Amino acid sequence: MFRIKTVKNTMEVQGKATRIRLFDFHSPQMRAFHMSWFAFFLCFFAWFGIAPLMRVVREELSLTKEQIGWCIIGSVTVTVFARLFIGWLCDRVGPRLAYTGMLLIGSIPVMAIGFADSFTSFLLFRIAIGVIGASFVITQYHTSIMFAPNCVGTANATTAGWGNLGGGVTQLLMPLVFAMFVGTLGFSEAISWRASMFVAGLLCAGMGIAYYFLTQDTPEGNFADLRAAGKMPEKKHVSGSFIAACKDYRVWALFVIYGACFGIELTINNVAALYFADYFEYFQDMDPLKAVGAAGLIASLFGLMNIFARTLGGAFGDKFGEKWGLSGRVKWLFVTLFLEGLALMLFSQMNILVLAIPTLIVFSLFVQMSEGATFSVVPFINKKALGSVAGIVGAGGNAGAVAAGFLFKSSAITWPTALFILGAIVTMSSFLAFVVNFDEASETAAREAIQSALNERNRAPAPVMAMASDQSA
Repeated sequence: MFRIKTVKNTMEVQGKATRIRLFDFHSPQMRAFHMSWFAFFLCFFAWFGIAPLMRVVREELSLTKEQIGWCIIGSVTVTVFARLFIGWLCDRVGPRLAYTGMLLIGSIPVMAIGFADSFTSFLLFRIAIGVIGASFVITQYHTSIMFAPNCVGTANATTAGWGNLGGGVTQLLMPLVFAMFVGTLGFSEAISWRASMFVAGLLCAGMGIAYYFLTQDTPEGNFADLRAAGKMPEKKHVSGSFIAACKDYRVWALFVIYGACFGIELTINNVAALYFADYFEYFQDMDPLKAVGAAGLIASLFGLMNIFARTLGGAFGDKFGEKWGLSGRVKWLFVTLFLEGLALMLFSQMNILVLAIPTLIVFSLFVQMSEGATFSVVPFINKKALGSVAGIVGAGGNAGAVAAGFLFKSSAITWPTALFILGAIVTMSSFLAFVVNFDEASETAAREAIQSALNERNRAPAPVMAMASDQSA
């Protein structure tokens, strides 16, 4: 029997999964795992679906470099506020209803961007689409309350990483969808990019309906039922937990750190296809339609690393936590972020395509490992305000992308120079990891929770196919 223990207006979920059983689609924990990563995947796919088509959009709407920069900034700005709100909302209504509403409402501007006929209208729709980026917070919240401390870092990293994979897949597939509308169905380029985005929005709406019927908030049930049974705190305690999260300096250190990894990923997702098309000679004399597909294919390599790289970050975070406690998780975070900064500076200096591609892949590895490492720390900051902490830290990723966007908007700075500056900033930001510390009571509680989870896992029969912090991820 799953139990939820309520102590001093906080919720401690019992019955959390101690293993990640990839082929289990029946338990509430693994349904939440699979549904949350796929929902985030579709949101990410739609969020950056327009990026690989920007060469076509730029020509049709006659966009300048500065206007494209504003589109990059706009696509991630609103998500800062959306993530702050959605973290609070998760604590209040639960991840199931939060995700359902996010997917249904967020699908509207994704489909409606097809009505854009000027820079102003395109920018407004691009800003509105950014709301679906808040889906990340719900994904992390849902897996955090479904998985035990021994594997929560791996669970968080894997669901987020496989969701972020949408950023790579969209670079690959959206040009193909666009080409299908142009070549197979005979639509004009102006109609085709609009139709492609409508397809992406439709997928999000369908997922919203599925999430409502196929998931539940906790191992025992939904928030509304648990509150009615007196098994968890009332909604009135949620506002106080958000204020407590805001007062914790560690949360803001992680806010900046996440801006230095996920903020960079968002920026690269927005600019990669255009960066390769504009700054590498290979694409200059190519047919525009082929150039869109080729540049998108190379750009997709960055996002496709999410299939395993972010999981590695979370899995190693769990391993470091198991051996060296919460401080071990923090030290691992520093290492990954520091190496990310160095790799980004190196990539910015590449001007030969055959050298730029492997450098991009190495850089992508450390970006996504840093993200996984960050959210292997987040669940241990404040369990009374898990949603609020996840929302604030998640918002940091978008805040970082907004700040980076101003570098790409400037006519005085080339894009390679902007990337080098970002690499230097990331390297310096890595030292903020040492600000995130824990008292001895927290370290002791974490060690006891991990040991308890390990003991429970060892008592249970081992499944044929499982992924946990001490197994291959």
